[in-house]
Amino acid sequence: MDLLEESIVPEHARDVKQEAREFAEKHIEPNAEEYFDRGEYPEEIVKKGEEAGLVGQSISEEYGGRGFSIYEQLAIAEEFYKADAGLGLSLQLPGFGTTIVEEHGTEEQKEEYLRPVAENEMRSGLGVSEPETGSDMAGMQTTAEKDTPEQSSASPGSTEATQDGDEWVLNGEKYWVGNGVEADWLTIYARTGHDEDNRYGNFSLFIVPTDAPGYHAEHIPEKMCYRASKQAHITFDDCRIPEENLVGNEGAGFYVMADFFNHGRAVVAGHGLGLAAAAIEEASAFVHDREAFGRTIDNFQSVQHDLAEMRMEFESARALSWRAVEKVANGDRPGYWAALAKTTATEAATECAERGMQLHGGRSVLNENRISRVYRDVRVPVIYEGANPIQRNLIYSQAPR
Repeated sequence: MDLLEESIVPEHARDVKQEAREFAEKHIEPNAEEYFDRGEYPEEIVKKGEEAGLVGQSISEEYGGRGFSIYEQLAIAEEFYKADAGLGLSLQLPGFGTTIVEEHGTEEQKEEYLRPVAENEMRSGLGVSEPETGSDMAGMQTTAEKDTPEQSSASPGSTEATQDGDEWVLNGEKYWVGNGVEADWLTIYARTGHDEDNRYGNFSLFIVPTDAPGYHAEHIPEKMCYRASKQAHITFDDCRIPEENLVGNEGAGFYVMADFFNHGRAVVAGHGLGLAAAAIEEASAFVHDREAFGRTIDNFQSVQHDLAEMRMEFESARALSWRAVEKVANGDRPGYWAALAKTTATEAATECAERGMQLHGGRSVLNENRISRVYRDVRVPVIYEGANPIQRNLIYSQAPR
């Protein structure tokens, strides 16, 4: 079966979709179980993805990338996540946050930070969530304060060091940061104001090199899922970065991130679609091979109904997701459509995985059966880039009246 067939995909995204499929079949599927068991960062697979031109390539051609559109990113996500969610996420994160710099950064920032990512010489990441704050972007507590050092009054010829120019000093923590250890630089969301009457105008975005003084990162201890993808806990201890590392306007960070997540959530719908497709394929293959009471269990009407429900959930979510990505691309209520797609597709994956586990019976809990990995992995996309209860708030508040 080809659940991710291309007829629903715009023609201009089909070539990249085929590239992603071929890469997934050659490099992701054969290695998924091994990397899940090892729980290690898949450096070798990521390098192969870079060589194939499928990593960090949403950056425009002007700065050395392939300029993947949101349609192409959704197509890649479907294929990668059907093959394996952990490896799929690791392949998508090395360019995470670059869109923000490309749309809001200076030319100097783009040349210094974007081009090396597009040319596979650097990897980026994005730090927003915190240990005590997840979806409440206006509640983040990591701070960035301007420090204007006084010039040294040392006499001419003195060897006493002086500081040239202003700096930003970051303090606080970030959690669940993809590439927090592996990246060369991150885009960090931090509090720069404390105006209680302007709750959403207190945040800004910064480029933070991971070798900056005061930057400390370590991998979060082992997870039950997405084991081939590593997330970090970052602490900033008087972490100093140059004044020119501010991205865009001071105080505009919340609004920039809201727009960024509209785009990202539409792509996350592809995470759900890929996982749902994997669950259906695993369940269908199992019930057609498994015998009970003298016949294969796909002959039982209840089993047929389960498979039918899985198809209904999947096809409905996929149709909505590809409609939504067009709306987001055209700026037509992007927040509303992105929330619809992300919520529907990731919950379809959860439903399909649940039914797939049931159809596998007792064998569903064995690690050797991929349905057990899918079942664990589907718990993640319903949370990241805004938990689904938050998405329901957005759907209601932004729905046409």
